[in-house]
Amino acid sequence: MGDPVVVQGTAVQEHQQQQHPHSDNNDSLDPNFSKGEKQESKCRDPIFAFLFYGNVIAIAVTCAFFGTDAFQTIDDTTSGVDSSDYSGYIWVMCICAAFATIFSGLSLIVMMRIPTLLIKTALIFSVLMSLVGAVWGFASGNIWMGVMGTVFFLIGCCYARAVWSRIPFATANLKTACASIRSNCGVVLISFLFVLIAFAWSFLWAIAFVGTFNSTYSCTEVGGSTVCSGVNYGLLFLLFVSYFFAHQVFTNTVHVIVAGTVGVWWFDPEEGSSCCSSAVIGSSIRAVTTSFGSICFGSLIVAVIQALRALANEARSNGDAGALACVAECILGCLQGIAEYFNKWAFIYVGLYGYSYLEAGKNVITLFRNRGWDAIIADDLIGNVLFLVSVIVGGISGVIGIIIQSSAKLLDDVGGNEIGIAFGLGFVVGLVLCSIFLGAISSAVNAIVVLFAEAPAEFQQNYPELSNEMMTAWSGAFPGSV
Repeated sequence: MGDPVVVQGTAVQEHQQQQHPHSDNNDSLDPNFSKGEKQESKCRDPIFAFLFYGNVIAIAVTCAFFGTDAFQTIDDTTSGVDSSDYSGYIWVMCICAAFATIFSGLSLIVMMRIPTLLIKTALIFSVLMSLVGAVWGFASGNIWMGVMGTVFFLIGCCYARAVWSRIPFATANLKTACASIRSNCGVVLISFLFVLIAFAWSFLWAIAFVGTFNSTYSCTEVGGSTVCSGVNYGLLFLLFVSYFFAHQVFTNTVHVIVAGTVGVWWFDPEEGSSCCSSAVIGSSIRAVTTSFGSICFGSLIVAVIQALRALANEARSNGDAGALACVAECILGCLQGIAEYFNKWAFIYVGLYGYSYLEAGKNVITLFRNRGWDAIIADDLIGNVLFLVSVIVGGISGVIGIIIQSSAKLLDDVGGNEIGIAFGLGFVVGLVLCSIFLGAISSAVNAIVVLFAEAPAEFQQNYPELSNEMMTAWSGAFPGSV
């Protein structure tokens, strides 16, 4: 018997390789097409891994030098007129993060139980939100907002009608993803671990951020009026990059681990059918070692765009750039969406075969171009579900923030709308942490889309019931596509 084909650290027997749909007896639509292959085990894109390590060290050093300032007050004037205590921010974030972790775990159970209902609800919800915006616009006298909301509502109705027939395939995809996660529930524990890591990072970064702000922000009395120092946008940009970079790495590491695990489950059920299977362990080790540089590469690209977008939003809020900041924020939002879309599929190949970041991206583009799925995969109905669940968890965390503020009064000294600040902090923390937690489902769904395109024969052989359901649903939604 020849050498086995290795998928994410697990051997797939030769008879499985011979049955691959892209072998000589079952070629793809394009004769130049070649399926993904296991890459040599070595560190890929290592410089970006070192950049990540440097980022973590920089924040730790910042905490060491300025951390105590985060729990002290800021004097708004040299004469001691007013002072604001920002430690309440940190405590509200920590408590909300703890509750968000619990609700994220519960949401995963719900998604596994009622996938069809969630997909339909998420689709209807996305359409109704446009209608709500239109009604709100007309009611408030904002005709432009009302007109745009109406236009988007009509477009949403047309979109919902067009994709409604695809819900069975999306349901089959989600059910298959849930089946792979249930067979390798260790990836859920890994997702939970990374939520805790993200929680710890948010806490560490918050201390560094507030400490740095307290040490650089000052106000003086000039001619009987208070003059405060302006925003240091350069420093703010670096802090934003630091925060988003780490969270992108955490999210994408889970993405790569799950992709590798699902790949083994797809090709070799015996190696991917237990909580702490060799598929889970092998994928985890590879993600934090040889593939970690590739993960950091793609994560940094998105983080820089996110930081620039946050900076543009801050400048617009402060009135420092006018309409230019609004235009920049819009353009950066589009770029962020493109980069995240590219990463979603590139990291599947990083997890499945160990490609470098750029090689993985090229393989994914080639795969979908040859299969004719470039437009089809845009109908990411399951993505609507994940977003809706994340928003719900964020909203619940925001309510927890309000309860904390109402009972403990942790934000009374910061000034402004304390209830609104408490809800905002809880919502953001809950949204971020739940998004990381749901990476297990999202990654499994994306991996299955790629594997269904590339290796349906192995799926039929190992999981005939799931395969028949997906094939039937796909043929019904896209006749002649397979």
